Amino acid sequence: MLTHTPGFPRIGRRRELKRAVEAYWKGVNDAATLDAVCKDLRRKHWEMQRDAGIDLAVVGDFSLYDHMLDAAAMFGCVPERYGRPDGPVGLETYFAMARGDGRTGVTAMEMTKWFDTNYHYIVPEFAADQTFSLIGDKLFREVEEARALGLRVKAALPGPFTFLLLGKGPGGSVDVTSLLPSLVEAYLQAVARLRETCEWIQFDEPVLALDLPETLVSPFRSAYEALVEAAGPARVMATSFFGSITHNARFVSGLNLGALHLDLARAPEQLETMLSEIGPDTLLSLGLVDGRNIWRVDAEKALALRKTAVDALGEERVMIAPSCSLLHTPVDLEGEDALPPEVKNWMAFALQKCREVRMLADAGGGAPENEAALRENAAAWKARRESTAIRNEDVRRRVSEIAPEMLSRRSPYTRREAVQREKLGLPLLPTTTIGSFPQTRDIRSTRLKNKKGEISPDAYRESVRGWIREVVDKQTEIGLDVLVHGESERNDMVEYFGEQLDGFCFTQNGWVQSYGSRCVKPPVIYGDAARPDPMTLEWILYARSLTDKPLKGMLTGPVTILCWSFVRDDQPRSETCAQIALAIRDEVLDLERNGVDVIQIDEPALREGLPLRSRDRADYLRWAVDCFRLAANGVRDETQIHTHMCYAEFGDILEAIAEMDADVISIEASRSGMELLKAFEEFRYPNEIGPGVYDIHSPRVPGVEEMENLLRNAAGVIPAERLWVNPDCGLKTRDWPETLAALENMVRAAASVRAELGGS
Repeated sequence: MLTHTPGFPRIGRRRELKRAVEAYWKGVNDAATLDAVCKDLRRKHWEMQRDAGIDLAVVGDFSLYDHMLDAAAMFGCVPERYGRPDGPVGLETYFAMARGDGRTGVTAMEMTKWFDTNYHYIVPEFAADQTFSLIGDKLFREVEEARALGLRVKAALPGPFTFLLLGKGPGGSVDVTSLLPSLVEAYLQAVARLRETCEWIQFDEPVLALDLPETLVSPFRSAYEALVEAAGPARVMATSFFGSITHNARFVSGLNLGALHLDLARAPEQLETMLSEIGPDTLLSLGLVDGRNIWRVDAEKALALRKTAVDALGEERVMIAPSCSLLHTPVDLEGEDALPPEVKNWMAFALQKCREVRMLADAGGGAPENEAALRENAAAWKARRESTAIRNEDVRRRVSEIAPEMLSRRSPYTRREAVQREKLGLPLLPTTTIGSFPQTRDIRSTRLKNKKGEISPDAYRESVRGWIREVVDKQTEIGLDVLVHGESERNDMVEYFGEQLDGFCFTQNGWVQSYGSRCVKPPVIYGDAARPDPMTLEWILYARSLTDKPLKGMLTGPVTILCWSFVRDDQPRSETCAQIALAIRDEVLDLERNGVDVIQIDEPALREGLPLRSRDRADYLRWAVDCFRLAANGVRDETQIHTHMCYAEFGDILEAIAEMDADVISIEASRSGMELLKAFEEFRYPNEIGPGVYDIHSPRVPGVEEMENLLRNAAGVIPAERLWVNPDCGLKTRDWPETLAALENMVRAAASVRAELGGS
């Protein structure tokens, strides 16, 4: 059976891509050095997959920042503010589109979550007179690299419908049917260049898992009929990810594709239906190995699906693959010696998943080595199901005893607001930050020394206290109204908490890409979650002792810890989330008992976890909101609860956000020019809100006037007495000079608009 991967991690075993890109940004390396690193990484990744038993080398999944941005550059979809290029988009323009440019002041393109993953993509921008043309040559150069290595090539790029439907036109809307002819023509130009050099051409259409309108069926089919015809002798593969496509079967029913790929890890139930929908000569690619999580494939279940497909189609029409791009998993499990051996035996990273694909493809062939691999897989699953390490009876008892009254505040917001206003004494348009401050090289190296035992615990504690003093002093000098402690002790907003919770374990190099060069190392939740000791209390209380101003206790919410971890798949996610919520609740109550008046519980992943189909959303939102309320709502009226959300489309879940009943929500809004405010105006959000007034993912420092204008826009929609002023997100990834300059401008802007509104 033919094997392939829809995509492979880009960043390298040791985050080589991250380091090379950031060195280029800093001027340490030039473009030629960056190109050499990337070329070497691509070669290594293709050879790793080939040696693991993958037949087709996927080309086009490698990106310096984001694959959707690559497609925009390839097809000339470059917003006018960057200049309209006649030829390939240069690196300077490419990175300005992704990050903005601090020298010229040009803003970055919008960024949001890739479906229900923690990967962020750059949102394509379409002008009113948008046309497309093939101007990029990156994909074709990489195809030649793979061919020079003697590999069988499968080119991959976002499908035209996913590219259009995930983009934004003027005012946010996209007229797909008007843009489609020009885009398909550009795709046909690309196909014409790929057809003689590639065995397969893969178009990723994960939008097929969404609720699509009937009006798109005919344009979709016409576009793919044209692509298939133009591709010969290469074969066209349409890939779907992240859910079932049976509700959209009419888009592909009988279509003469070379292959159709299904995500059978997320939606195994779709196989029976789709077997009768594919074209008579179309191959079916079975996504049997989970590309979103780090657990071994359950070979017994996967082989049952394989048998169903083979019985219906014959082996020659079946391909085996991961469920989606392996972008969402770490590269290699080997060398992860710090993991509990019992738990490590249950895992598979990207390279191991490639071997699992080969194992499933070769099952039944009689090869002794493959039969031994299948026996080992069965033994690992048996050991996991019978393990005592995954259960904590005290935790399970607490979950069973959760009562409705634990989910609600003692008084409604209107009453709490008056009590909090009197207690905190804040001005109109209070200023604050989201929580983290720059993580300098000194902070990172000292934290690493502490982890390795190279410095004493007391020495590390003194270092952290020094960093906290510095952050509090700087905020005081700037004139912020509600301070934070800076989070210098935290490696990551989820990993930090997971390290202190039972039922979690951690990798040494289990990095995955979040956006651009930003990589995270998600915790692994393998068992019942519990908090044995306070997690933040020491640092928050020390920071609070340094100032008379209100200072926020900073926590990560249960839904975000769930979504940004590799989660156990042996029980419902809602149950795991409730366990985490109880642990966070314990921390919240400890903070309150020790005099912390403002507590922020970040939930940037609430929207990310939303099911792709409308019919499934109410159930998720119910338990997700309840878990936040369980974590937050045990406090007194005078304790002000904040939450933070960023880089996702929140307009369609505003009712659920309101049900969370946080006193204050801070939310990303600047990249879209406060576009989100339209939704808040229509919904009339009842509590306080801080729409971000500048983008922290860009190195540029916004001016006072720019932030004043955003604040005036916000004050036109949200009553000024309920409006806060803050950046879009945490400042961890920024340098101190730009951080101080931006915050000083933000405080000036708030003071100016406050004076206009007559506030003291």
